Amino acid sequence: MKQTILAALASLLLAHQALAETLPMPVEKLGEVQGVPFYKGYGSSIDADPQNPNRFYGLTDRGPNADGGEDVKIFLLPHFTPSIGHFEIQANGKIKKLRDIPLRDAHGKPLTGLPNPAGYGTSKETVVDANHQLLQRDKTGIDSEGLAVMRDGTFWVSDEYGPHIVHFDRNGIELERMSPRGVHTTGRRLPAMLGHLRPNRGMEGITTTPSNRVLVGIMQSALYNPSKQAVVNKSVTRILMFDLATGKTKQYLYQQGGDFWKNSEIRAIDEHRFLVDEHNGKDVKHVYLIDLNGATDVSDPADSATGLKVNGKAIEENSWEELAAAGIKPVRKTLVSDVKKDVDFQSSKFEGMWVADGGKTLWIINDDDFGIDSKDDHTIVPKRLPNGQTDATRLYRIPLNIK
Repeated sequence: MKQTILAALASLLLAHQALAETLPMPVEKLGEVQGVPFYKGYGSSIDADPQNPNRFYGLTDRGPNADGGEDVKIFLLPHFTPSIGHFEIQANGKIKKLRDIPLRDAHGKPLTGLPNPAGYGTSKETVVDANHQLLQRDKTGIDSEGLAVMRDGTFWVSDEYGPHIVHFDRNGIELERMSPRGVHTTGRRLPAMLGHLRPNRGMEGITTTPSNRVLVGIMQSALYNPSKQAVVNKSVTRILMFDLATGKTKQYLYQQGGDFWKNSEIRAIDEHRFLVDEHNGKDVKHVYLIDLNGATDVSDPADSATGLKVNGKAIEENSWEELAAAGIKPVRKTLVSDVKKDVDFQSSKFEGMWVADGGKTLWIINDDDFGIDSKDDHTIVPKRLPNGQTDATRLYRIPLNIK
């Protein structure tokens, strides 16, 4: 009997290990700074390859950078080109990189991750190179954070600066760019009030519904709408639906668990249900199933600078109690994964995820910040996990039960 129980427990343990596996991503060294190596990481966002269930795409962010003091950002490779990587999970459990797709403008010029100048995006950073020489801002620069892969092989990428939503062909050539600031190439634009984003808290996540007819993006945190000082509700963030055929948009509210918490990814389950990650940059790393059905569309028909007013104020100037009294309902959310409990996820940044196996599997990825960190005196050091290991990009598999 004892041997039978032990065998059963061993079988359960093996089954759990198979369900909750961790796979290291391929390592590609980019260079060194102050003797510390840094690596190319694709942890800003991941999405499934619609043509092959064993393949996926990953997205880099704006490039290796470090803190250089208050509102100073050191770009170690100022001409780094954000890119999309194509990967395959092989039968032996290893991940193989198939190709890299650098993001380029309509003329084929490589994009940079440098902040936009005034009028093109929101970033209060002073940007310098590794020698602390001032860098020129780039009006087409993109801080790529969200990725949606379309069935036709093209990509939509959302960013933190504009926020911009940019459409790229299968080879990474820009087809269209939309923002709330009139920075656009086709006449289509995003709602004006999104221009009140808190700096570097732009549109972190973007997805497409299964029909490929609608883009759905989520802002990382509460907007500074109409200003930082005016914000009362610091746990409200916005979900944007963009109909690709008509250009019409809808907006819904999401209630975070704390002030200025973060949403870094959104993935469609069907045309009205989505998975959203929510975290506080520390101990809370959750995945919620949300449902737009029953939530209030808070779009502003006039597309004013501060958006729809409730009680004569911008939405961010209203408490949740005031919004509820005015009949405004946020999306419903149900916890489906407490990531810290479900896997050994020690990285500080939970930013990417995709859904596989018809909703039975959730793959998540960490953003390793290119493997570097900076100390209080702004010297650059390897980025470490709490257990002392180097924070490299890893892929984690979590079982789900979504119907």
